[in-house]
Amino acid sequence: MTSEIHVDPSGGVLTITMARPDKKNALTNEMYGALADTIEQAEQDRSIRVLLLQGDGDIFTAGNDVGEFAAMAAGKGPSERHVHRFLRALANSTVPVVAAVNGKAVGVGTTMLLHCDHVLLAQDAQLTTPFVNLALVPEAASTYLLPLRIGHVRAYEMFALGEPLDAQTAVAWGIANKVCANEQLRAEARRMAERLAAKPAGSLSAMKKLMRDAEKLVSQMNSESARFEERLASAEAREALSAFAEKRKPDFTKVALH
Repeated sequence: MTSEIHVDPSGGVLTITMARPDKKNALTNEMYGALADTIEQAEQDRSIRVLLLQGDGDIFTAGNDVGEFAAMAAGKGPSERHVHRFLRALANSTVPVVAAVNGKAVGVGTTMLLHCDHVLLAQDAQLTTPFVNLALVPEAASTYLLPLRIGHVRAYEMFALGEPLDAQTAVAWGIANKVCANEQLRAEARRMAERLAAKPAGSLSAMKKLMRDAEKLVSQMNSESARFEERLASAEAREALSAFAEKRKPDFTKVALH
């Protein structure tokens, strides 16, 4: 287990903490591997009745580590991208998943919430899906799940513009369950996790399987992943990542589409 993913089993609740606050909890390939391992193992461990996801510091997660994106765009990425294992593990999980989101939840930080069963947001939470801004496409089956959850027009706006969605709006739209005071977020999330842990686990698991078509979700993830890899190798992505690194505004008007 990487030191940047902390795991704490207690009272049937497995708390998983993204612990890289100095880098805004940006997720590396190694961290994705640890998350995937944890969720896969929890699926086989009957003592784990609920998963609780949270982030250390003042931000849930900045999403994918952009430095690793740049390396992949240059053909120097890892041989196996563990993000795919993590997302498949989330899609296939039959264990209830609670998320406690404070500060910014960027990219996969937002799309992973679509696979959680109960989402609590701090008052300062902001959900952002800036994939198009980086000349990429959304992942985590979010191109299917987000329109299903909030409607096509809202989902298109979130994806195409990549502007932050505040906590109250996220609850009103149905992306999250409740807004909590920042200082109460973790305690509220723990209380909800413990309430779920006290329920009949077999019943919750059966219900979750009926409510989610895991096969459809994984199929959509595979389609997104193929397009994502294409986009990552594109001239538009090179311009977006260069502009990000150079702290300037990208100019896509002079970049060929293919």
